[in-house]
Amino acid sequence: MLDAILDALIDSIKLLPFLFIAYLIMEYIEHKTGEKTKNAIKKSGKFGPLLGGALGIFPQCGFSAAASNLYAGRVITLGTLIAIYFSTSDEMLPVLISEAVPFTTIITILAIKLVIGIIAGFAIDLSLTLIKKRKNNKQENKEVEEEIGHICEHEHCHCEDGILKSAIKHTVNIFAFILIITVAVNIIIHFIGEDNLSNLILNKPVIGPMIAGIIGLIPNCAGSVILTQLYLENVISFGAVIGGLLVGSGIGILVLFRVNKDLKENIKILGMLYAIGTICGILIDVII
Repeated sequence: MLDAILDALIDSIKLLPFLFIAYLIMEYIEHKTGEKTKNAIKKSGKFGPLLGGALGIFPQCGFSAAASNLYAGRVITLGTLIAIYFSTSDEMLPVLISEAVPFTTIITILAIKLVIGIIAGFAIDLSLTLIKKRKNNKQENKEVEEEIGHICEHEHCHCEDGILKSAIKHTVNIFAFILIITVAVNIIIHFIGEDNLSNLILNKPVIGPMIAGIIGLIPNCAGSVILTQLYLENVISFGAVIGGLLVGSGIGILVLFRVNKDLKENIKILGMLYAIGTICGILIDVII
């Protein structure tokens, strides 16, 4: 067990410089494009799912949280919100980069999340439009006060600390997550055995994505870090990690429950995320 802990510590320390560089670059992009991104989403109209999905794949501080606020104010459609949730990577991208995962693998994961997000977004908006037409329910457009709020208030976002300080804080936080998760996985593998552990999930294409989807529901960066590390440790399959990452929306779903007054609608959105993400993960495992 001591070897497992020591190996986890050494492996995690090796990631530090790569993790810091990845966050430094992403913080720079965020500070330069954050406000422009939000404005573009607000003006996207019926093309919201396309633009939201495309912008969501870039790691941006609190983007899913901002989308939740925009939806609560009915500034964007439900399809746009779902597209952003599905394409949002949260902490997946810096972890993959720091682990020196092949570029083709990273692009494949991002592309899958993007395509599923866009398709799901347009399908949801189209379905809602058809339902409204069938019911002939012509609702008057009401002016809803937009409550965007300060998207930097959640626990792992430090947008106003400056690029360098923010990158350092992100790096330290995620390093701690990676270390804890790696130690836990190594200890479990030590006692259960790698083959036995893999057989519990990898050889069960339905159960794997379902479990990953539950992990993805964790409303902070922990979910994406856990899923990414489990995938890199060969504990869960490709379909399972995709399913879990689709479900995971970072802090977005938590903000939605706080700012959107319709609790039933929030629960439906949560169920929709889990169902679509899990089904997609299962289908990927079957196809691959």
